[in-house]
Amino acid sequence: MFVSLLEKFVTLWVVIDPIGTIPVFLAVTAGMASSTRRKIAFQAALFACGVLLFFLVAGQLLIDALGISLPAFQIAGGIVLFLFALTMIFGASKPASEVEDAEKTGQDASPAIFPIAVPSIAGPGAMLAVVLLTDNNRFSIEEQAITAGLMLAVVSVTFVLMLAAGPILKVIRLSGAAIVSRVMGLILASVAADNVIAAIIELLRTTEI
Repeated sequence: MFVSLLEKFVTLWVVIDPIGTIPVFLAVTAGMASSTRRKIAFQAALFACGVLLFFLVAGQLLIDALGISLPAFQIAGGIVLFLFALTMIFGASKPASEVEDAEKTGQDASPAIFPIAVPSIAGPGAMLAVVLLTDNNRFSIEEQAITAGLMLAVVSVTFVLMLAAGPILKVIRLSGAAIVSRVMGLILASVAADNVIAAIIELLRTTEI
């Protein structure tokens, strides 16, 4: 049970990437008053929670409506997460790429929604992960509620880190955030590969004659 919870927590931590959100937050709130930055941080965390909770509920309904088998969804989801992890490892790191996007964002846009909430906190990888980790065929309602709680906890940590973004980035710098992002990408790649392997084993087991 503990190992399963730890794996879920690590997966959610990696795809949400609280550390990688720090430079993005600083880029879009540069020059703003402290009270405004706190308001934006709260709005971003709240909106990201809403988006992820929506996919947690509606994602499962969509899978059931389309009649997609569990192994097929696991394999597809694992491959997508693996590709997402590769972009974190070999491509432009999350802090670098999203900071660049943030600096290009017009002042008339709401920074709390874009780019902080989506895609920095609730990105495609996070949306897919919450669907995978709350599949009705594998997890009970209690387990899904725990996963939702873990997701809310990680977003809460992200909110706290945004409030302390300035001092943290002074210590780790943008290069440090990029290194953390790449290490997290490697961990996510391992989790994604394990997901695909488990799905293939289950598929072979259920198709045995």
